[in-house]
Amino acid sequence: MLSLFSSLLLFAPPAGGGAPNPFVQLVPLVLIFVVFYFFLIRPQQKKQKEREKVLETLKRGDRVITIGGLHGTVAGIDTEKKTVLLQVGDNLKLTFDRTAVATVDKQDAGDKLTTKN
Repeated sequence: MLSLFSSLLLFAPPAGGGAPNPFVQLVPLVLIFVVFYFFLIRPQQKKQKEREKVLETLKRGDRVITIGGLHGTVAGIDTEKKTVLLQVGDNLKLTFDRTAVATVDKQDAGDKLTTKN
């Protein structure tokens, strides 16, 4: 019993010099997959779902920063084309894909546009 337990923990062949257990050979691969899932895949999926939720709740008046570094205020949203109209200056409005929005600062008033002077 002790040699079986030590062979499972140490991934060593049994003391009798026989062939190693195939289960013992698969344990490191399974552990690597579990580590990758919990430290890389799962957090990335959670982050992606959170980002999609933020982009779905985007509304007029929210201050946003695009992935290119452009700061602006949402002036309109086209749900069919999945685009956002950003007001970046006094009379300057630009259209971006909704996925180009990197960060969102929510505003309390949804329809009120404020400009920074």
